[in-house]
Amino acid sequence: MKAVIQRVSKSKVEINGVLKSEMEEGLLALIAVSADDNLEKIKWFANKLVNLRVFPDDQDKMNKSVTDIGGSLMLISNFTVYGDANKGFRPNFSAAASPLVAERIFNQIVDYFKKNYQIPVYEGEFGAMMDISLTNAGPVTVIVEK
Repeated sequence: MKAVIQRVSKSKVEINGVLKSEMEEGLLALIAVSADDNLEKIKWFANKLVNLRVFPDDQDKMNKSVTDIGGSLMLISNFTVYGDANKGFRPNFSAAASPLVAERIFNQIVDYFKKNYQIPVYEGEFGAMMDISLTNAGPVTVIVEK
């Protein structure tokens, strides 16, 4: 599992011009799934994401988590996060799980967050062409991989 995490003041997802989801302050996670991802990795990732201290405290230091600030999560499946562009000019996506496997694991990720954390969770639509708008606060962008 590999994710690009962005601290946002707002974000939204539209599919074919129709609003799918929208949130205010929180974290936007573009998540790529590999075939060997499992419940152990999902638990690790979820714990990492909700406790990642990237929000400012009273001294403007990044000491607060999305939970601390009462923020939200937007989880977006994005296999291209696994794109390896080290050779040639076309990225290689061989580290990403097949669509059937990735959809099952991604749904497990979303379900795990919803069942185990008291935090609003928003999402896109697996496999859809999505337009994602965001205001990256900071900017703060972190890559998390397990």
